[in-house]
Amino acid sequence: MSFQMILFYAGAFLLSLGLLVIVHEMGHFLAARLCGVKVLRFAIGFGKVIWSKRLGRDQTEWAVALLPLGGYVKMLDEREGEVASHELPRAFNRQTVGRRAFIVVAGPLANLLLAIFIYWLIFLTGMTELKPRLGTPPANSAAAQAGVSAGAVVRSVNGVVIASWQDLRWEVMRQTMDRQPLVLEVIMPQGNALRYEVNNLQFSLAETEKDPLTPLGLVLYRPSLPAVVDQVLPASPAAIAGFRPGDKILQVGNKKISEWADVTAVVRASVDQRLVFILERAGQHLTLSATPQMSGKDRAKGGRLGIGVRDDPAAFEQMTTLVRYSADEAIWRAVAKTWDTSFMSLRMMGRMITGDLSWKNLSGPVTIADYAGQTARLGLSYYLSFIALISISLGVLNLLPIPVLDGGHLMYYLAEFIKGGPLPERVLEIGQRIGFTLLALLMLFAFYNDFHRLLVG
Repeated sequence: MSFQMILFYAGAFLLSLGLLVIVHEMGHFLAARLCGVKVLRFAIGFGKVIWSKRLGRDQTEWAVALLPLGGYVKMLDEREGEVASHELPRAFNRQTVGRRAFIVVAGPLANLLLAIFIYWLIFLTGMTELKPRLGTPPANSAAAQAGVSAGAVVRSVNGVVIASWQDLRWEVMRQTMDRQPLVLEVIMPQGNALRYEVNNLQFSLAETEKDPLTPLGLVLYRPSLPAVVDQVLPASPAAIAGFRPGDKILQVGNKKISEWADVTAVVRASVDQRLVFILERAGQHLTLSATPQMSGKDRAKGGRLGIGVRDDPAAFEQMTTLVRYSADEAIWRAVAKTWDTSFMSLRMMGRMITGDLSWKNLSGPVTIADYAGQTARLGLSYYLSFIALISISLGVLNLLPIPVLDGGHLMYYLAEFIKGGPLPERVLEIGQRIGFTLLALLMLFAFYNDFHRLLVG
């Protein structure tokens, strides 16, 4: 990856993270102001302050710190310093349990509201997505046994309407986690409707946790594309071999080539093996040899030559659809998507704790930065969708009943409400230590997974 690309990915990550932190802390800030609590500092980042300015009637310090991985809102509190007698009613610790809980929950709630707004905006303006059109399932797969044939467009899964491939993937994952058999209602190319019952109960969560569709044999339909080279990456095996844009691949080894998928299949299965290509260029045949190489990141995907297929507008239209809704429907769908994603996140966390799902699903800053850069390159809608997803994750994570997180404070306030008085300082101190330990372990897992993905693929 070039230095410019690294800067682009880092910029996309910091922009998204900065927005999410500001929204989260602004939730705390506005709730505190609404409850009459004095805010001393609104900080983005941790560590050394690199910029600050005091504003407003209370002269709140607005600060940016060196480490951008988080932020905080510091409120007037007797436990953190002496408070003037005339300002005691504005101290956080003097507020009722209900008000303190409201201030704490406002941060995660702001993240969830941001996700709802982003999804509403995306659903309203429309987003180009892959159609839920199925390709030919592998032999003996669950989809093949159910009779699924190529070209079928999925309209619903267990009664839930499907508008895109992403919808299909999400709903199949949700139904599989619920251990519900799949009933797919599809529209065939001839226009007739069919129902397929796909047996997904034979698979464990471990088999479907990364991709719930492929193990079942539910593969994306890919139209036939001519085997014409459109792009040749610099310094790639294809470039070294002499491939040029416009070359038509006729044969690879002893295999006759009829479409681009034939080329892909041979190349992926031939890592570090010398292949002989017969091409047509400017009406003449020529022979080139190249050796597919395996990218460290794409290790599971097989060999790569560094060539791209020529775009076919008709094929693109066959594979994609514009998903768009009215303003009213968009808001309800945005709320439903945020709720479903939040609930699924909690369920997946629970399954990781019980061991049903691998801890490899936990991602850290490096993986998140990678996805930020990838989605930003795809376009604004994809980038905003990524921000909404991370905003939900941030909101849900902060609501977990772990001391030092917002959910931990809510747990303390619930105990205080039941007990009828504040908890002993010793209990709070032990809770803080446990919370920091748990967060440290989570971060270690996340960083380990990040670097494992970078080094192994």
